Amino acid sequence: MQWRTIFAKEMVEDWRNFKWVWVPLVYIIIAIMDPLTTYYLPKILDAVGGMPEGTIMELPETSPVDAFMMSFTEYSMFGVIVIVTITMGTIAGERKSGVAELVLVKPVGYLTYISSKWGEKLVLILGSYLLGMLASWYYVNLLFGDLAFSEFISATFFYGLWLSLVITITIFCSTLFKSPGIAGFVSIAILIVMSIIYKVFAKYLTWFPNSLSSHIRESLYNGKVDGDLWGTALVTIALIVVLLYGSLFTFRSKEMAS
Repeated sequence: MQWRTIFAKEMVEDWRNFKWVWVPLVYIIIAIMDPLTTYYLPKILDAVGGMPEGTIMELPETSPVDAFMMSFTEYSMFGVIVIVTITMGTIAGERKSGVAELVLVKPVGYLTYISSKWGEKLVLILGSYLLGMLASWYYVNLLFGDLAFSEFISATFFYGLWLSLVITITIFCSTLFKSPGIAGFVSIAILIVMSIIYKVFAKYLTWFPNSLSSHIRESLYNGKVDGDLWGTALVTIALIVVLLYGSLFTFRSKEMAS
């Protein structure tokens, strides 16, 4: 009952802040931006005057898989920024304003408080992400060729784990600091460090969460989900669980200390 109440409160608050309007719209734009730009680039060049006379430019043919993967590439940058922006103050903001103390004075457990807020952000962001990927899949099939619905479901599910991890990292940082700005900065820093580690040791970190995109691409080309993708998914889920309990531990410690 308490979990549902806090979850509903977060839903209403995000609705009043129009997050249930602009977040889905932004995610749809992010998803379709690259596929549409790639397809219409020659026409765009012609519309603005074309290339100098005598210039020959042959653009490589884009496969449905490559076009679909463009959406994931954009989400890895702009989608992550949106997640951190709307999630960094989830707990830090309420700690700073004193709202968290008022809620926890009532018989509300720390795990209930954190997991309900995490769950609401998960629904908001993954719901928006799903709408964006549906739009991307529609335009990819319309402009580049057929991409099976089963492949769409598989790729969308596995990349959703990465976005879920980003949400959880930001929630974790939000329990560490009272300043939403600092929580957001540290979240971005952690994600950058993870990216650097993967780029340096990619050969040895086959199941590192950052490898999800490359495994998804391989599965789309091969037409099947291989063991590396499942292994990376399990590691990502395990890391999400660890970070959630880490959030519980740090939040409880700081609240008791204060």
